[in-house]
Amino acid sequence: MKIKKEAVILAVVIIGLSFYLVLHQRDGTHYTLPTIEEVPEADVSKIEVSKPDGTITLNKKGDQWILSPEGYPAEKGKVKSMLDVISGLTLTAMVSESKSYERYDLNEGKKITVKAWAGETLERTFEIGKAAPSHSHTFVKIAGDHRVYHARSNFKGRFDQTLDNLRDRSALTFESAEIQGVQMKEGETSLSLVRQNVPVEVSAVEEGESAAPKEAWVVEGQEEERQVNESKLDRLLATLSNLKCSAYVDGKNKGDFSKPLYSVDLKGTQTYRLDIFEKMSTEDKRYPAVSSQNDFPFFLSDYLAGQIMVPLEDLVMKREGSEATEGK
Repeated sequence: MKIKKEAVILAVVIIGLSFYLVLHQRDGTHYTLPTIEEVPEADVSKIEVSKPDGTITLNKKGDQWILSPEGYPAEKGKVKSMLDVISGLTLTAMVSESKSYERYDLNEGKKITVKAWAGETLERTFEIGKAAPSHSHTFVKIAGDHRVYHARSNFKGRFDQTLDNLRDRSALTFESAEIQGVQMKEGETSLSLVRQNVPVEVSAVEEGESAAPKEAWVVEGQEEERQVNESKLDRLLATLSNLKCSAYVDGKNKGDFSKPLYSVDLKGTQTYRLDIFEKMSTEDKRYPAVSSQNDFPFFLSDYLAGQIMVPLEDLVMKREGSEATEGK
């Protein structure tokens, strides 16, 4: 009887321990994480990022994000990285209930507050602290909850941006192959180039090859006298096809600039234009410029402007047998 009694007691203890282990997991987690519903990226229409040094507001207009109130276009890639976090914010663990936020950089002097709207509805509010020691999580707080959580991924840097860093620096974007005409003006001198089909000399055709015309660049109106240095023109088009500025000219409008040093007009599926102007001071190491694809004046570095402002005579050369003046 004594053995039976001890066996019953042992069974009760085992069952009790089993229930305890179920209710109190080994890692001490005995809470329920808040449920955060996904916010579809396409629904987000406004983002507000507040830091101790100021607030940045982004508004969606059509398929473009605009930095308000200035109206600057925002870089799509950086906005997309913010939207990824806003849409799929995921809490993985509760870290602290103590309301002591300094150690997580969630205090007033360091936290970043993010708000996101869909239309007129505020859909998400959360506060960002520093990265967790794992570097795979970020300390966060969510609206209406004093506790500190781990959120999946290290994303503070995506929101710790300045207004200037978020501006889209694209100045010109096009496909080089689409360009059929180039007009350049350097001071009072101009040059017009067009892409045409030109005949191939029979003597230049190898046995078995066709003598059909090929596409080449020519000097408009002077096809017989001057030929284009196509390698230099190709380098110029490659530079212009994905042109990014170094910074914007604050406090100026495009209309404040006139009499460009150098202009390029490109004719493709649409017309593209770039104008480069005199430096704003003798000490400046940048050239102000404007383009047809950007509503604001911007700066190009000395190096980049030099790559673009190719002397016109370097782009053409005298054809053999021609009496035209040879370029450099």
